[in-house]
Amino acid sequence: MEPIHLFVPTFRIEETLIEIRECLEKGWTGLGLKTVDFEKQWMNYTDLPHAHFLNSATAGLHLAVRLLKEDIGWNDGDEVITTPLTFVSTNHVILYERLTPVFADVDEYLCLCPQSVEERITPRTRAVMFVGLGGNTGRLPQIAQLCAQKGLKLILDAAHMSGTRLNGRHVGAEADVAVFSFHAVKNLPTADAGMICFADTELDQSVRKWTWLGINKDTYTRTYGEGPQKWKYDVEHVGYKYHGNSIMAAVALVGLKYLDADNAYRRQISAWYDKLLSDCELIQRVPVAPGCDSSRHLYQVLVSNRDEVILALNAQQIFPGMHYLDNTQYRMFSYASGMCPNASNASNRLLSLPIHLRLSRGDVERVARSLIKIVEGNSR
Repeated sequence: MEPIHLFVPTFRIEETLIEIRECLEKGWTGLGLKTVDFEKQWMNYTDLPHAHFLNSATAGLHLAVRLLKEDIGWNDGDEVITTPLTFVSTNHVILYERLTPVFADVDEYLCLCPQSVEERITPRTRAVMFVGLGGNTGRLPQIAQLCAQKGLKLILDAAHMSGTRLNGRHVGAEADVAVFSFHAVKNLPTADAGMICFADTELDQSVRKWTWLGINKDTYTRTYGEGPQKWKYDVEHVGYKYHGNSIMAAVALVGLKYLDADNAYRRQISAWYDKLLSDCELIQRVPVAPGCDSSRHLYQVLVSNRDEVILALNAQQIFPGMHYLDNTQYRMFSYASGMCPNASNASNRLLSLPIHLRLSRGDVERVARSLIKIVEGNSR
C-alpha cells in the first residue's frame, strides 16, 4: 500500500533547471538578477504596489513588525493582537521587537474573530496580526475596517495565501503589510523564501536596506547601475541578512506560472473531500469564507479523539497533519491560557488531510473512506 502524505511539493523540473542554469552560467546566484525579476512578476500577479523577496516569511514578519515600530515610534511593551492558532513564528516576531502578543479568539473559519479582537483592544494596542489559515480570508474585511476605525496597523500573515483572492482581488491590499511564504511545502514552493509587500513606498525602500545589513545599495545595483561611483555604498544602520537569492527566485518564477492552475486542482481535491465527507456528522469541515477563492493550502476537519484518529490513519499508511496547536498551550505563552476557548477547542480536534498536486481522485477517496470508518468506529 503506497503511503499518502500530507504535503508533497511538485516542481516543473526541466523548466526550473533552465532558470537555475542561467544563474549558474552567469555566475549570479545571490541577490539581484532573478530576485528582481520575481519581485516584478509577483507585483504583476497580485496587483500589489511593492514586493521584496526574502529568505523566509518569518524574516518578512519580523521586518513588518520592526519597520512599523520604527516608523511610528511604538514603545517596548506595546501590544499586538494576534491569533493563538498559527505557527509559532507569527508570534515570535512580536517578541523579537519586545512587544506583547495579546491573543484574541478565532471564529468558525479559524481566523481572528472581529468581536474578540475588539474586546482585546487597550490604549497600548498598536497593531493586529491576521493569519489567513489554510488560505482562508475569514472576516479579514471586518478586521481591516476595525483597524482603520481604531487607528491600528494591520499585518497580514499570508504565508498560506499565495493565489488567494477575495471578491476577485488577490489578498494583501487590505493590510499595511502582507507577508507571503514560498517554503518547501507551500503552494508556490522553493526550498525556503518569502515576500514582504508594504503598502507604503518609503517602507518598501527602507526594508531593502534592512534585509541587506543596513547597506543602502545592493550588489546588483552597484554592478549594473549608472554613474562613476555606482560601486559606492553607505551603511546607514544595523540591519539583517534577510534578502532572498536568485536560485530560490528562479524556482519561484517557474512555479508562479502554474500557481493558479495548481490552486484550482487543490480546490478540486477540496471539493472531492467535501462531497465524500458530507454525510458523516462526526466530521466537521472547516468552511471557507464567502467571496474567498482560497489557495486551499490546507483542508481541515474537526474530529473527536484526534490523536487516536491520526495513529489509526498512520497504520493505514495515511499521514495527515495538524495545524496548529493553540500557542497558549506552549510554555512561553501559557500566561494567556484559557483566553481563547474557540481556538483551544479547535486545536484539540483539528486534522489537516493530505492535499497536494500528486493526489488522485482514488487517493482522496481512500483517505475519506478511512477517516469515516475510523471516526465512526470510535463513536461506537
